[in-house]
Amino acid sequence: VVAEGRNMSVNGIAVPQGRPYLHKGLGVTWPGDWVAVASSLGVRVAWDGHLAVTVTAEPELRGGTWGLCGTYTNDPADDFVRPDGDIAAFAAAFGNAWKVP
Repeated sequence: VVAEGRNMSVNGIAVPQGRPYLHKGLGVTWPGDWVAVASSLGVRVAWDGHLAVTVTAEPELRGGTWGLCGTYTNDPADDFVRPDGDIAAFAAAFGNAWKVP
């Protein structure tokens, strides 16, 4: 899924603004001024088209996530787990540890 402003595409195919899209467990909807992408894996990402992003995971994923969205354990002590398993002391160090080339 690629989002640029209000322009969305899935696998290179444009999704017209305001029109819902559903294919193979992936759904795109347009709640209000936002665009939301939900997968059958239990994760939903919503974006305002500018800066704000929300990520929601289903309860059955509790304790089974990691990365920039955290571990989903409600324990702030493990929120900054880096890819190597260590815990970063600062948010910037955490984010930088997850950068990819």
